Amino acid sequence: MALISYMGSPTVIFAANHQRCSINPVTSFKTEKILRIGRNKLMGETVNEKLSFKSSVIAVGVFIGLLWIIELADALFSLDLYRYAVYPRELNGLWGILFAPFIHSTWSHLLANTPSLFVLGTLLLYVYPKSTKIVLPLIHLGSGLGVWLFARSSFHLGASGLTHGLMFFLFVIGVLRRDKQSIAFSLIVFFLYGGMIWGIFPQAPRISFESHFFGAVMGVISAVLLRNYEPFPPYKKYDWEDEP
Repeated sequence: MALISYMGSPTVIFAANHQRCSINPVTSFKTEKILRIGRNKLMGETVNEKLSFKSSVIAVGVFIGLLWIIELADALFSLDLYRYAVYPRELNGLWGILFAPFIHSTWSHLLANTPSLFVLGTLLLYVYPKSTKIVLPLIHLGSGLGVWLFARSSFHLGASGLTHGLMFFLFVIGVLRRDKQSIAFSLIVFFLYGGMIWGIFPQAPRISFESHFFGAVMGVISAVLLRNYEPFPPYKKYDWEDEP
């Protein structure tokens, strides 16, 4: 409740819990204007950072298209790109930390990674656009380094380490942030790709579970580090919440 008095110097008197305080309306107006400008600026930055769903789909689609072009070039020109995969504890194998996610052993290998990479990559870009710039390098380089240091002596290649990292990031960050949007997408990701959890354990000899494992580790670490990096959605308060 607010009463305005024009006797003497103008003041605005607020009554709450039987207490009264006087505020100069000129000062109040300036303060409100400053707060409004700051809020609009913050919201503007948030809007600019936010990608549309269509833009997210296109960006991930272009990246996946690049992977298919690389595989096609490898098949047509017999490039033997597997040589640029991660080979643990060999100096030449260090190049694989950069290049391994872009190389696949067979068409079926690439085809198996494409749907999950498309869905998880799109969700990452759309829901956590600011974090994407940090999450992708962390998972990409961190998982590759882990494989180079600790994995079995063989060529490790493919984007499955990246997909496992994205799945674990999207799930864990939703649990940590606990806002409605993050939880919703966390549940969707777990419903679609929760089976990836088993991929971090040893399976068939030709499957690099190490890539999956270190991708998952980097995804969890990224989620912990960046849980408050994105702006939280505005909290909606309903009338019934004030009822005793």
